[in-house]
Amino acid sequence: MRRGRGSIPEVGQSHGRTRVLMPRLARLRACTGGQRAQCRSMMHDNELAPVPSDHPVAHADRLRLAAAAYLARFTGTSRDHADSGLRCYLTWCAGRGLDPFLARRPHLELYIRWMQEVRRFKPSTVSRRFSVVAGFYRTCVIDGGLEHSPAGHVRRPAVPAESPAPGFTHLQFEALLTAARESASRNGFALVAMPGLPGLRILEAASADIGGLGEEHGHRVLRVRGKGGKVVLVPLPPSAGRAAGRAISARLAGPILRNACGARMDRHAATRRLRRLAEEAGVRLARPHPHMLRHTFVICTASDPVRDVVSAA
Repeated sequence: MRRGRGSIPEVGQSHGRTRVLMPRLARLRACTGGQRAQCRSMMHDNELAPVPSDHPVAHADRLRLAAAAYLARFTGTSRDHADSGLRCYLTWCAGRGLDPFLARRPHLELYIRWMQEVRRFKPSTVSRRFSVVAGFYRTCVIDGGLEHSPAGHVRRPAVPAESPAPGFTHLQFEALLTAARESASRNGFALVAMPGLPGLRILEAASADIGGLGEEHGHRVLRVRGKGGKVVLVPLPPSAGRAAGRAISARLAGPILRNACGARMDRHAATRRLRRLAEEAGVRLARPHPHMLRHTFVICTASDPVRDVVSAA
């Protein structure tokens, strides 16, 4: 990782040895003559004094138990996102020989800087991933593994109140629908119509099964599991119903949306498929993604009563 001038050296664990930070003033006093330039460079690297650790195996079990205790608080997609965020942080610690239980506020500040400057994450992504780290340390405090959380006073990046993600314009959305309807793939039309017309989240559309289709009061509806595990019935417009029927074909069970291999489509496969459809439709956008279809739905229903738009968002 590239470091700027005045960076705080890191504290870590490597090969069963725990590193502790040497005071900066003591290191400067230890420099004499030609060694001063070398000592300045050491302040920007992982040049730390080793201290032996007595229980490396017990430490591994403790970390594994703490991670499992934190992830046990979540289910479904929320658990997957928490697992991804925690794995990112623990991998960062392992790459720098840092014991997560010995991390202090400066190390977490460096982790945020790494996400911003090296990984180039957006402020919302940095804030979300750091929330996972803060929740992990909060769980450790609750379970008695730590006396206090090092993430308590870490300054997080400011996240804009309004979502910067744009939607497709009406003409772009119509072009996508036309290209998807004329596509040879049975799933392309449903991929565009299900999030774009009834406003389903891509994870809701991808997790929908054929058994969830039904009729209520003469309208075709789809049973989906939304945020928090809440099961709702979503009315399908006629175009979305026809798109779902085309994707199902003669199948009687299984997922509505499938990838090229016949398995359930995930958000990554949906993103790749949508970008191919955008190229075929002549929609010139840098990085189109399925969530833009939901934004398009909200924009198209902006003339409806406010309560309808709020409930859809």
